[in-house]
Amino acid sequence: MDGEGKFRQFVAARQDALLRTACLLSGDWASAEDLVQTTLTKTYLAWGRITDHEAADAYVRRVMVNTATSLWRRKWRDERPTEVLPEVVQPDFTDRMALSQDLWAEVRKLPARQRAVLVLRFHDDLSEAATAAALGVSVGTVKSQTSRALGALRGRVEPVDAKGSVTR
Repeated sequence: MDGEGKFRQFVAARQDALLRTACLLSGDWASAEDLVQTTLTKTYLAWGRITDHEAADAYVRRVMVNTATSLWRRKWRDERPTEVLPEVVQPDFTDRMALSQDLWAEVRKLPARQRAVLVLRFHDDLSEAATAAALGVSVGTVKSQTSRALGALRGRVEPVDAKGSVTR
């Protein structure tokens, strides 16, 4: 099979997982779709240089995290403060869904590197070593960023029991 065929096969097999990861990194589906499209475009352009197509997942994750980081930087650089906006009214969901939304809202407030570590470690279920490789950092950095991110979340989110009741 030629290179383009292998790339098409790779995309068909990994597209849904990439979209889920991108959604967690970017915070919404529309941005996630753009992130996946940009990531796959960059990967396609480099596909001929990727000699180990079995390890393409790690390469694509790295491209995705780097692209997301660039987009976050651009967003913050272009953002201009305005007057305080009114609080958005949330639709009436179950308590469990509200808790999940609250948790992801807090995750989105984390610095980009900490958010990326949490997404790769706990959503994509990567090991510390695989996460370090995907982000281009040491395993110690992954451990410290995970610890800081979880500590920040513990300080912001109320603990709940298995039934969804607040335990504090």
